Amino acid sequence: MYELQGTVPAGIVVPVYGPHLRMQATEGCTSRRPVRLRFALFSAVAMTGRLRSPDEMKRALRLQAQDARRDAHARLRRTAGVHIAEAFLAAVAWRPGQVVAGYWPIGDEVDDRPLLERLSRLGCIAALPVVLRKHAALAFRRWAPGDPLEAGPHGTRHPSVAASEVVPDLLLVPLLGFDRRGARLGYGGGYYDRSLESLRARRSVSAVGLGYAAQEFASLPCEGHDQRLDWIVTENGAWEALP
Repeated sequence: MYELQGTVPAGIVVPVYGPHLRMQATEGCTSRRPVRLRFALFSAVAMTGRLRSPDEMKRALRLQAQDARRDAHARLRRTAGVHIAEAFLAAVAWRPGQVVAGYWPIGDEVDDRPLLERLSRLGCIAALPVVLRKHAALAFRRWAPGDPLEAGPHGTRHPSVAASEVVPDLLLVPLLGFDRRGARLGYGGGYYDRSLESLRARRSVSAVGLGYAAQEFASLPCEGHDQRLDWIVTENGAWEALP
């Protein structure tokens, strides 16, 4: 990490005075105290003058988001999933019989299984995503707690081909970063964007982003193909995305 003092280049979102306070540099802003930037992020600005495309910005922001999520996971991984389940059930609309697609957490993704298991006990049909091929939308197969899983691409795990394929009414979506408008920073593969676009073209589907509070950004770049979240739930609570 490098400490800089003075003007923060335009287009950069950096943590300031702690992981929950972030500053969006829109036209360049001056910091009276040092702020920290990852070297890779600073290098991208130094070489180009500014981040000129949404893709460049997203690549730089992923470095910050990965650090924030890793730190939060180390502190909160044992309790965050339970708090998220409680916050979701208290705020987000759902009904028995709905198909709710979660995910099998990998790495330092926040654990959605306490929520998915509770929804399953309350009468929802639980499902997990399946990566069928690169550059395609996800498929979703029915799952119940205790069902065996198979290894999939990118470290994922999913139900076997014997499990019935279902169409979700509600998706629990992992993420690297989010903002209050429902913009989501993912891993760059586009699987959830393609899946939500396909599903929303056919029916009403809610997307609920799950993450740690430390993964929040003041504002994230959002392109035409990016699918917004309807709700965001963290260990600190749940809120509906701003219009």
